[in-house]
Amino acid sequence: QVQVVESGGGSVQAGGSLRLSCIVSPDSYNPKCMGWFRQAPGKKREAVAAAYPGGDDTYIARSVYGRFTISQDNAKSTMYLQMNNLKAEDTAMYYCAAGCTAAGGYKFWGQGTQVTVSS
Repeated sequence: QVQVVESGGGSVQAGGSLRLSCIVSPDSYNPKCMGWFRQAPGKKREAVAAAYPGGDDTYIARSVYGRFTISQDNAKSTMYLQMNNLKAEDTAMYYCAAGCTAAGGYKFWGQGTQVTVSS
């Protein structure tokens, strides 16, 4: 059973930083892609960043480009989202997802970690 667990969310003031972590288990599962999404109340889910363990490609959404960075550890089973210069509009539940589907979606999702930015 593949599990995806996020951590690192919290409350910060605008301009602050947070680092989200995503651990995928078991170690034997090596997803070919992993991503971060967020959803604010009343808004659609938004893709924030993605990484592809098979290579070095990454994706960062335009809305967070220059402020957020995605990275992975050497084992490729943990993914991070470094969020700097946070803004009130970054407030949302952040979800980690792993394992691409043929339709372009993700197979496995975490429960989410809340990020709240106060202005």
